[in-house]
Amino acid sequence: MGDGTSPPYDRPVDVERRSVDEASSRRANGPDWDRYADEYQATHGPFLGDAGFVWGPEGLTEESAGILGDVRGRSVLEVGSGAGQCSRWVRTQGGHGFGVDLSHRQLQHSRRLDEQTGVAVPSVRATATALPFADDSFDVVFSSFGALQFVADLDDAVAETARVLRPGGRYAFSITHPTRWMFPDDPGEAGLTASQSYWDRTPYVEVDRATGEVAYVEHHRTLGDWVALLARHGFRLTDLLEPEWPEGHDRVWGGWSGLRGRWTPGTALFGADWDPR
Repeated sequence: MGDGTSPPYDRPVDVERRSVDEASSRRANGPDWDRYADEYQATHGPFLGDAGFVWGPEGLTEESAGILGDVRGRSVLEVGSGAGQCSRWVRTQGGHGFGVDLSHRQLQHSRRLDEQTGVAVPSVRATATALPFADDSFDVVFSSFGALQFVADLDDAVAETARVLRPGGRYAFSITHPTRWMFPDDPGEAGLTASQSYWDRTPYVEVDRATGEVAYVEHHRTLGDWVALLARHGFRLTDLLEPEWPEGHDRVWGGWSGLRGRWTPGTALFGADWDPR
């Protein structure tokens, strides 16, 4: 597995580190999340909440972080929305939440939760690099462990975010903390020993052993890469949070665990304002 977000289900794959373009990343990751969606929602749904906003495995909520600001009356887009839990929370707070996801099956789960909760999140199947919305459509765009790590053409994705944001809009996203790429994706002792260079940006790739096709891809950038990327597209970084693992939190999620979380950050959360001047 990769840095912790790779699906844990049993599948015969060979792991490689090599360059993969945007088209191949998209062809692999959309179907992969379709296969994984049922297990993901069954395993993590209660932790996420049907209308809850959690920024990462540490359990930091938007209610506590407040990184989006007041969403009441604001148009809010979630990129990589999955089953729409975060956008549904936005709607319970008086915001107008909308979702975008590459996985058809995840969007089916979103529809299921719409019906169960009575809080509907209008959602569409699309990619972060080609958002199907007009310019200046939203006040806030965010991703909670969604989309960005699976995108090769990250410049295009951030440019799309800037395009659909209104001037002065807010952008926030959480990702696997970049330093985690130095360590094996293991929640135990093995995950505490660095085994590769932090500056090695070669994507993590799983290849289906039966077909030889790329089946899953994650892309790594350093903290400096993320900051430079935001600045390049007119964003002013206001927040960079590295949530600590809470005392008594015993959840294991992929490579995240209390053992590792007490020593190294597992999540990086960015907040930025868009100033197109």
